[in-house]
Amino acid sequence: MNIEAGSVVTLKSGGQAMTVVSVESESADCLWCGEEGDFFRQTIPTIALQIAAPIHNGEEDDEEDEDDEDIEADDEAISSKRTAA
Repeated sequence: MNIEAGSVVTLKSGGQAMTVVSVESESADCLWCGEEGDFFRQTIPTIALQIAAPIHNGEEDDEEDEDDEDIEADDEAISSKRTAA
């Protein structure tokens, strides 16, 4: 995947996620929020950047877990109805 404006990237060596604001031939202008809420902007060589892994806030996983629980409960209810009949 190519790094372009709007991409979320990290340094290959690790660190915070940054948003790419603009891209030149071999560098990207990146913006990120520091731990104390300060914004930083720095031009970084694209060779040092990689596309960041997607961040999951846990809501999607929780919804999937709830769906799995609902399916299991439905299966148990069906099984108990068959056994009772």
